[in-house]
Amino acid sequence: MLKKTTKNLSQYLLKEVECNQSREDILICKIQNSTPAIQANSYYFGHPKWAKNYFEACHRDEKFIELWQAVIGTWHDKIVVDIGCGPGNLYASLKENCGEPKLLLGIDVSYGALQMAKKLGYMPILADAQNLPFVSEFADIVMLNACLHHCDDMAKVLGQAGQLVRPGGILITDHDPQRSAYHFRRLGSLLWQIRLPFYRLLKRGGHSTAEEQFWSIATEVHHQLGDGVTRKLYYQVLKPLGFQVELYPHNHTVGVEVLQGNYGKSFWKCRLAQRLSGINPDTPEAALSLMCVARRQL
Repeated sequence: MLKKTTKNLSQYLLKEVECNQSREDILICKIQNSTPAIQANSYYFGHPKWAKNYFEACHRDEKFIELWQAVIGTWHDKIVVDIGCGPGNLYASLKENCGEPKLLLGIDVSYGALQMAKKLGYMPILADAQNLPFVSEFADIVMLNACLHHCDDMAKVLGQAGQLVRPGGILITDHDPQRSAYHFRRLGSLLWQIRLPFYRLLKRGGHSTAEEQFWSIATEVHHQLGDGVTRKLYYQVLKPLGFQVELYPHNHTVGVEVLQGNYGKSFWKCRLAQRLSGINPDTPEAALSLMCVARRQL
């Protein structure tokens, strides 16, 4: 039986879902297939020190906030679902400017990350994004930030997320690598491979030690050479569900201007790797991320 704090979730949960309430009021749904990717994400984002490093270093900058705030506008009194919420970066970054949601659900496979997210105001649910426990068409806003490339089956996760959006609602994804930007070859591929020791030297977020770096990379199953999201993925999955799909390539260096087609310039090391691989870094196909803003038609 669900405790009082999550009893109001019952209307949104599928009846056949197996779930239990933890002592910390985290709803735990049974994961049918615990893959190496799921295990890596659970361990890395559940590690108290590494999760803190990630929370402080990623998706908190001014340009990020500006872009996401422009897309969302307000989530005041709306039902919001954050899939792959991790320790709560999205809400922590946007809560001052976007209002107060009616209901804020945080979905992740990492119990430790959900503990952190709960303290920020999420209603935490441990579940596999490839097998979500919810009924269809109940959410006003569904968000997946830096989520898809951490999942085994990106198309399945995107489709599951899309099913949650009510007619007139919005689905937002961002910070997943655009495949065409990562076709590194020859010297470009070598430069990509040797970046990791430099990240450790700089103590970059997610790379402060060899162990942290190992598990951080293990979570990113589709952030490999020649891998990532594509325009075709979004169109093929979301259009049949009744979404109007808008895609915005960008390099994480501009804010709201992304929505006007300004994708900015990537960092020098990425531009160099692309040049060495025969990729023109000043094209939309070379932009590092592909943001998706999809509205479900009435």
